[in-house]
Amino acid sequence: MSKRLVFLEKLVADGSTDPMAWYGLAMEYRSTERFDDALRTFQTLRSRDPGYVAMYLMCGEMLAKGGDLASAREWYTAGVLVARSRGDGHALGELEAALGLLE
Repeated sequence: MSKRLVFLEKLVADGSTDPMAWYGLAMEYRSTERFDDALRTFQTLRSRDPGYVAMYLMCGEMLAKGGDLASAREWYTAGVLVARSRGDGHALGELEAALGLLE
């Protein structure tokens, strides 16, 4: 187990509300192919901070690669709405492109 993973797990276990800590933990799980843990962590982040745009693309990609296209589509679509509402054109373009690949 990497030091980064241990650090992030401790951070969120200690009650961190920093979305970067939750996102970092989800990404660390994703990179170590702990996909169920990653999904749970993305879901927790989404419930805590639904405006954290980056998670929608990263979770959607993970789900799509795992073959869960319906869930990937849902994450991408939700991300498009959030990115649009925040005026984040860059994220919006990435999310729309990812969504288009599922079509």
